[in-house]
Amino acid sequence: MSWNFSIDNYAAVWAAMIQLFILIAFVLVGNILRRVIPFLKKSYIPSSLIGGLLLFIINLICKAVSKGSFLLVNPDLMKITTYHALAIGFIAMSLKNTGGSQNKELVKKSTQNGLMTGAVYMLQATFGILTVLIFFALGKSIFYDAGVILPLSFGQGPGNALTWDINFSDSAHMSMIGSDGLMDTNGSFGLTMASIGFIVSAIVGVIYINYFRVKGQIVRTSDDNIDEEIELVSDNEVNKRSANLGIQLGVIAICYLMTFGIMCALSFSDFTKSIAWGFNFIFGVISANLVKVVINFLRKKNVIKQEVINNRQVSKISDFAFDLMIIAGVAAIEIENIVNYIGVIIALSIVGTIITYVYVRIMTRRVFKGYEHDMFLVNFGTLTGTASNGMILLRESDPTFSRDSANIFIISQLPAMIAVAPLLLLLNFSAKSLTNCFIAVGIFFALAVVYTVIILILNKKNVAKAE
Repeated sequence: MSWNFSIDNYAAVWAAMIQLFILIAFVLVGNILRRVIPFLKKSYIPSSLIGGLLLFIINLICKAVSKGSFLLVNPDLMKITTYHALAIGFIAMSLKNTGGSQNKELVKKSTQNGLMTGAVYMLQATFGILTVLIFFALGKSIFYDAGVILPLSFGQGPGNALTWDINFSDSAHMSMIGSDGLMDTNGSFGLTMASIGFIVSAIVGVIYINYFRVKGQIVRTSDDNIDEEIELVSDNEVNKRSANLGIQLGVIAICYLMTFGIMCALSFSDFTKSIAWGFNFIFGVISANLVKVVINFLRKKNVIKQEVINNRQVSKISDFAFDLMIIAGVAAIEIENIVNYIGVIIALSIVGTIITYVYVRIMTRRVFKGYEHDMFLVNFGTLTGTASNGMILLRESDPTFSRDSANIFIISQLPAMIAVAPLLLLLNFSAKSLTNCFIAVGIFFALAVVYTVIILILNKKNVAKAE
């Protein structure tokens, strides 16, 4: 086979690279717009979402003008990018050195915060499913378990929302049902919900900050500081001088190859193959932590002389991966696939916003007295958008990270993952039948209650100890 690099062979040689460069270009465009437009600069909307929405609109215009004959973006390549960027972002984030041992009080508060995250996921799943069941009972042609997309989109962003929307659509007993039979929403339902979550994070965050700023409880930083890099854990001098970008990318590549191996191994079992490919980000986190254990062991044995992982560089890789995920996820939305579900999407968005706001507000006031605004902003931003949204909002309440808020949030990610695990493990179970769906709702709500009780018990012990 002879190679042909001309325009005649565009699909084979150029298509994937052009799509990647379009995404990267709109990362830059979104960042520029957010810096130069005052409204966007003050809105706390991620620059990646701005770039994604702009790309989505331009693509719609191209499609309309050409009457469907020309698309600026390839939806399938966008979805592939979203899927892989999710795992790569989590792997890079998991490789970071979190700064060694922590005191007991910090660990306890982090455990409470992790359980609160788990409780919000369970409540989002409970009320999300119940909301869709109302539409289902009223005769709306929609998959009865579609409400579980709410925690996957608000809580985890476009990557997981896309994956499970497609999983539900691809299986006959888990399909969203249209008026003319089985309808594949092609991932657009989940991607749209995730995009709305980013907007909710920004709008509610801005209102909250301004309300408590007027009351004198939040001191807002200057607008010039909004886009500064967030450094949660300082690298030591050796770490700054060692471990170039190629090494970081190499370690991440090894982790993702391990992730692929784990998913392949699980796919050989009938019991596990249904979940193997939907959790690439979780297996990525597991692989990253295994690699980190090996690296730390070899460092202690003096086999490796210098630091391998550079926190600053893996943070940048993680941020870039999540930027690509968000832009690709928004650009991949196919508006014609969600027209029939606009009412459901609006209802789920309203329910998700109210449930998340009320629960997080109540719990942060009780558990994190003295820095309740910090913890509300970082948790609400994360549980409707991503961790980046949460950290941007947190910086307005605690701009120098002088309190323990940021450390509590970072350390809480492990207990949060454990607390959220039952939801992820029950995704296939709840989708298999209407009966299973109701059983799952009961389990999710019960877990939310259990997590809340544990949080309050731990908090009561903290108060008693302080007195």
